[in-house]
Amino acid sequence: MYRLKGNPIMTHYTLILFLATTMAILSQTAHAQLQNPRQIPYRWKTDTTKKSVPLAAFTVAVPKGTFPVLNNPKFVPAKEGLPMYFRHEPVISITLDGQARAYPLNVLTVHEIANDTMGGEPILVTYCPLCNASVVYSRRVRHLGQEHVLHFEVSGMLRHSDMVMYDTQTESWWQQLTGEALVGKLAGTELKVIPSLVISVAEFFQRYPHGQILSRNTGVAGAERSYGTNPYAGYDQPGNTPYDVFIKQGLVDKRLPAMERVVDVESKGKRKIYPFSAIAKKGVVNDSFEGKHIVIFYTSGTVSVLDERDISRSRKVGTATLFNAVLNGRKLTFLKKGNDFVDEQTGSVWDVTGRSIAGPLQGRQLPTEPHSNHLAFAWLAFYPDSEIYK
Repeated sequence: MYRLKGNPIMTHYTLILFLATTMAILSQTAHAQLQNPRQIPYRWKTDTTKKSVPLAAFTVAVPKGTFPVLNNPKFVPAKEGLPMYFRHEPVISITLDGQARAYPLNVLTVHEIANDTMGGEPILVTYCPLCNASVVYSRRVRHLGQEHVLHFEVSGMLRHSDMVMYDTQTESWWQQLTGEALVGKLAGTELKVIPSLVISVAEFFQRYPHGQILSRNTGVAGAERSYGTNPYAGYDQPGNTPYDVFIKQGLVDKRLPAMERVVDVESKGKRKIYPFSAIAKKGVVNDSFEGKHIVIFYTSGTVSVLDERDISRSRKVGTATLFNAVLNGRKLTFLKKGNDFVDEQTGSVWDVTGRSIAGPLQGRQLPTEPHSNHLAFAWLAFYPDSEIYK
């Protein structure tokens, strides 16, 4: 080990100066490597020497802190919540420890992140509008044998057009769609996915009459007037492509239209996606992938939050939910009948949330497989080897 000799006070300040100079050089180096067309100032304490992807893969879109995240937000019951929202707009539905909560995608378009707690579990609710990617994670992670409960904010950076998050404890940079820390002290750490559904406001309260929905009174100054409107009007129109400043067009997979919505399933380290267009034609998809038996239910009423500026006027894109089709060791297969689904084994009737509402299995719940809705270009940019259902 090198030892600095001389006056202890001068040695102390020399060491501080050396460290400060080193950090400044590292910051300037990191700043130079990022894609930063607007020359937004670099204000990070991130250890950029620890990384799993090149810094040049990140594009600085807006300054750090531009999106005001939600922290332990207020929720209201159906009586107050239903008048606040358009009944066909989509929400992220989460159930934990007997609680059911709905987070409207349109509100999350403004904030992109909610740090919350349900049933004692610290959760991270995320939505990236440019990828239409909504994923829920646990904020509890283990790193080098120690457990941490992290708090997340929006970095203002994108990778493959997808939001890059950061934790405020270490300022490590995390990919929203994959839940992996890419740069910083926690690089290589992965967040645990918490199963959720994207359904409409009406479908949520039909399933959970005592559930609660995020209040529009979020306490964020000026935010409420933005709720109910879409700042990305026309973004997901069929035939459109993502903003080329945020993703190299060579990464936009041509196997599916860029703005096609897909749902995903993972098994044994492999992934498969199901385009909404294929699901909608059948109404229900029974499938097996890498030994996992799944079913996808589809209903037609839910609208896009990325179409018209006024969400209530947006086109319908539907709801697609994905479940494990094995219940108590018995594989079930399903048919679509009206707005409901019927299993061929018992004749029981099921709703879009995977609950049996009539028949021998009434009251039973299919296990939700971790999945989400994404735009095809975004999913395939991160997982190009995914199998595509046809």
